[in-house]
This record gives sequence, C-alpha cells and structure tokens, in this order.
Amino acid sequence: MNNPLLQKFNTKYSTAPFSKIKNPHFKAAFIESIKLAKTEIDLIVNNQEEPTFENTLEALEFSGQKLDKISSIFFNINSAETNDEIQKIAQNVSPLLTAFSNDILLNEKLFYKVKFVFDNKKSIPLNPEQQMLLEKKYKSFVRNGANLCDKDKKTLREIDKDLAKLSLQFGENILAETNTFELLITDKKQLKGLPEGTVEAAKMLAKEKDKKGWIFTLDYPSYIPFMTYADNRKIREKMLKAFGAKGFQENKNNNQKIVLEIVKLRYQRANLLGYKNHAYFVLEERMAETPEKVNSFLNELLEKAKPAANSDFKKVKKIAKKDCIAKIQKWDSAYYSEKLKKELFDLDNEKLKPYFKLENVINGVFTIANKLYDLNFEEIFDIDKYHKDVKTYKVTDTNNNLIAVFYADFFPRKGKRNGAWMTSYKDQWVQDKINSRPHISIVCNFTRPTQTKPSLLTFNEVTTLFHEFGHALHGMLANTTYPSLSGTHVYWDFVELPSQVFENWCYEKEALELFAKHYETGEIIPTKMIQKIKDSSNFLEGMTTLRQLSFGLLDMGWHAGESPETIKNVKEFEIKAFADTQLYPDITENCMSTAFSHIFQGGYSSGYYSYKWAEVLDADAFETFKKNGVFDKETATKFKENILSKGGTEKPMELYKKFRGKEPNVDALLKRAGLLK
Repeated sequence: MNNPLLQKFNTKYSTAPFSKIKNPHFKAAFIESIKLAKTEIDLIVNNQEEPTFENTLEALEFSGQKLDKISSIFFNINSAETNDEIQKIAQNVSPLLTAFSNDILLNEKLFYKVKFVFDNKKSIPLNPEQQMLLEKKYKSFVRNGANLCDKDKKTLREIDKDLAKLSLQFGENILAETNTFELLITDKKQLKGLPEGTVEAAKMLAKEKDKKGWIFTLDYPSYIPFMTYADNRKIREKMLKAFGAKGFQENKNNNQKIVLEIVKLRYQRANLLGYKNHAYFVLEERMAETPEKVNSFLNELLEKAKPAANSDFKKVKKIAKKDCIAKIQKWDSAYYSEKLKKELFDLDNEKLKPYFKLENVINGVFTIANKLYDLNFEEIFDIDKYHKDVKTYKVTDTNNNLIAVFYADFFPRKGKRNGAWMTSYKDQWVQDKINSRPHISIVCNFTRPTQTKPSLLTFNEVTTLFHEFGHALHGMLANTTYPSLSGTHVYWDFVELPSQVFENWCYEKEALELFAKHYETGEIIPTKMIQKIKDSSNFLEGMTTLRQLSFGLLDMGWHAGESPETIKNVKEFEIKAFADTQLYPDITENCMSTAFSHIFQGGYSSGYYSYKWAEVLDADAFETFKKNGVFDKETATKFKENILSKGGTEKPMELYKKFRGKEPNVDALLKRAGLLK
C-alpha cells in the first residue's frame, strides 16, 4: 500500500495531504514510523564516541520527526473529525505509542549518555536554550522512571499503558453521550423566549434528520442559548440534567469507574517515582511548584470572591422571585443571570450579535495581530484540509516571509468534540540553519450560518475566538531552535498567558471599532454599546470566579490528597470538594467529574488552577498595554520578543520579568475583577 503518511509531503508548505490520507493508512504508518524512530535511537545509543550535547541531546531532540508528524495529524483528527474507525485505531495505537515512549525513557544506555552530558554540563559551553533542553531531557528521564529497578520499570509501563487507554475511553464516552442526546420540540409554544437564529438552526437540524419540529443538542451553540433564553423552565431543567449527566448514566458510557481508576493509577505512578501524590509530581514542573502553593492561591482567591459571589447570588435570586421562583435551581442560572444583566446594563446579547459576524471577527483578530506584531493573513485555497468547513491561511511578516500556516475550524458537527482549543500539526524549529515554520490550528464550536443569517457570535464566543487566537499567536511567532521548547511547549500554568491577555482587546473601543460592524447595515458598534460591554465586564464576577475555583479545588481534591483507594463514590467525593463553593442546590442525577475532560482526558490534571494563575499574569501584563496604549508598538514588540517567541527556552518567571520588569501582583486581577475594595 502506497502510504501518503510515510512519504515526504510534496505539498505547498509541506502541509498534510489530508485528501490522500485514508483511515487504514494510520495504523501502518504508526508501526513503520515507530520502527524508524527506534532505529534513530539505536544510532544514538550505539555511537562509540563520548557522549556530547550534539551527538546525544540534539540527536535525540530531532529523532522521531516522522512519528511526531503522524501523531499530530491523527490525534487532531480524532478530536475534530472522528468516527468509530478512528476511535478504534486510537485504542489500538495508544498502547504502542506509550510503549515506545517508555522504551526511550527507560533505556538505560540512552539515559547513561544523557546523564553523562548532564553531569559534565559545567565544562560544556551551552547557551541558555541548550541548557534548558539538557535540563528538561534529563528531568524527563528521571521523572519517567529512568532510576527505577527493572521490576518497577515494568510496573510503570503497565500503568502508563492503562492510563493512555482509560483517558481515550473517557473522551469517547463523553463524545458518545453528547452525540446521542437530542431534544425534539414539536410545539412552537415551547420555543418562547428563544432567539430567532437559535430557533432557525434547530429547525434546520430537524430537517437534516428528516424530523418535524426543532432539534436542540448538547453542542454549545445549541445548548447555551437554550439555557439562557428558553422561558419554559421544565425543558430547561431537562436540558441541564442531560448536560450534567454525561458519563454519569447507567449505560456503557458511564465514566465513574474510569475516573476512580485514573486517579488510583496516577497516585500509584507518583508513589513509584518517589512523589507523595500526582499533584506533587505534576507541580514540580510548574510555576506554582507545590500543591500547598496552589491550594493557598485558590483559597486566597476564594476568600476574596466568596462575599462577592454571595452578593451576586442574592441578586439573581431576587430577580427570579419576580417570576415566583421560590427556590432557584441550576437550570435557572443562565436564564435569570441574563435577565439581571439586561436590567442592570440594558445589554442584550441578542442585540449585540448582529455586530459580531464571524467573518468580521476573524478579520478583527487578524487586523489586531497586524497592528501589534506586523502579521499578514491571506486566505489560501490550494492546500488540503480535513473537512470542507476548515479555512486555511498563509501568515507572513512585512517582508513577505512565511511565518506560519494557519487552519481555522469553527462549526460543530457529529465527529467533533465540544469546546474550543488550539493545536499544531507541525511545530517550529531550526535545523541545518533553516527556520522551519509551524502549522497552527484553532478549533471552535460556533453557531452555523442559517438560510437567512450568517454566523453571528455572542460576545462570549468573541472572547473564545480571541482566547484561542492568543494561543495560536504563541505557536505562530515561535522562534526557537528545538521543537520541544517551541511555541506553547511551556509550563502549563504559563501557557494560558498569551491566550488570556489577548482577550483584553475585546473590551477596548479602539479594537472593537475595527471589526464590530452590523452585518446588515455596516454600522460600527455604537459607543454606548461598547461602554455597556465594558461596564458589564465584571458582571457576576464573584460567581464566575467561585465556579472556576470550584473546578480547581475539585482537581486538587482528586490529585493532591491521600490514597484514592479509599474513594468509593465519585459523586460523594465531588460534593465534599465543592462544599465551600456551592451556591445552587445539588442535582442528584448530575456529576461534574465524569465529564471533566480537562483533567481526565486533556493535560490539566493538577493544573486547572492554571486559568486563574494565568489571569493574574494577564491582568498584570495588560496594565502595561493600558498604560502605554493598547496598540503601542514598543510594548507589543517587548511582549513578542520576551514571551511569544521564546516558548519554553527559559523559566517562565524570568521571561515574564524581562517583559514586565517585575513579578506579577495578584491585586491586578482582583482590581480588574472588581473584587478588591
């Protein structure tokens, strides 16, 4: 079989030839590229010369490139365009990849060579990036069992293999639950309160499925407007319970055992490597450093946010009482919050949406990126994509040099998981004096265009697009030598800084006037509307902060405690973890943990606090832009050169201080959030 994944990509910019790749190509490509990567490792191990940085560390860093390329393509497709066959392949190849990774990290001869260079580093002239690569590679061996005895190495391999499979299964179960549920409404009266565009999209979906009426799903563009605007309280309850029951129902997609097994295996793995628990293991390689520091950070914010959250909650309850709601429930939250927002700020999300046509917002982020970082974006139509909805762009600098290839995928569909994320098909690196540029992608789930309207975004979706584009800039502007230190390959609690800081431009008049134009009239968003957006930016901030902290505390609960062997009931454990942050009555049929993909499928275990941690960095960093001007070139250049282009080549706090001149102050976040008196 002529396998395109194993050939050199003779395509424009060496992009993935998606149209030629068929599902059966993947497994064969994985097997062959693992074989090739093993040969490359053998060459390093069998080299008779004394180990040097070049013949060991650099050789190791640039080994397995074909395997990395295939893995990126496959696992990105598994997230954005999956099907039963792809999921089955994932289950088959994940153990192979885990075993290969362990073959490297538990290879005694290879570790000996890395350790030799590490032990002699003082006598080797290395630049800061080389020093960081050496330190990271050495640590990755030690942190993955290189110093273990043979028996423990074998145990570690088994644990890693099981964790890889469980994590995949967790995600597949959530996708299945999301895809299975649909709410068919046939009585038009039950649609009261819903925006015209949401109703039209539901009608379109029903038509696609050959059904009469309106279909609503658990995909965000369908679910969120329903929970925010539907007057029918009974149906809101049904929708919320379905959303919260993902992975928690008595069916084949139940994730309870998987959650307990994952936390147990993570704990055992940490113990095996000499750590008290999984959180200690993870946080050793984070800015926060220890679970104590994370819990102290979360609890400090909790102390500040709780009075504000209680005050917010009273306001929401008060407005619900006008509708004779004696006991407010979770399915009332978004609905009455929206009513309160309208009452306080005279701000209606539905009236804002016409100013946020998707294409205009995309052009907006491009224009802002150009003003700040001299980037130009040109849509191109001569490279392959994995789905017809995907847009592709060539990104260049002022001298027309290629900076990146950019993929953007905006709409929900059956084979795509919920949420929004940034990823890459190829990292940036420098080899043989050639600066090989990255292929970056963002994936979102926004409302599709209908027969009468283009895709119009809520303001929340606008901030989501800016957030993911901030991550994309981190990837695009990478300018390092080594791929494992490039772009977003940074400490997990630092990676959210570029994304969260970019969200700030959504609230700035100078930025909004560049792209917020009415899709029918072309009218620029009125100044009074911009003021309302700014005035409402701290709306229910206490409750929002409390919600984020509850997720962080739940994550730390699962990973920073004593042996999870004692935990028998997922729901009971979760209720205890949420005790200090609970505002609404608990819903018996619902569970957060069984659908908490960030920590059980993604890379955020012991790291969910990162969002709040990075908010401190971003609030502090944006103060500089506010002071000097939001489009100040000198500030932007400083941010690009010290943060965006540097990747993980230096310790994050050192990079931050080079940009800001000092360490961040938590008061910047509290002040911006209105939580500081």
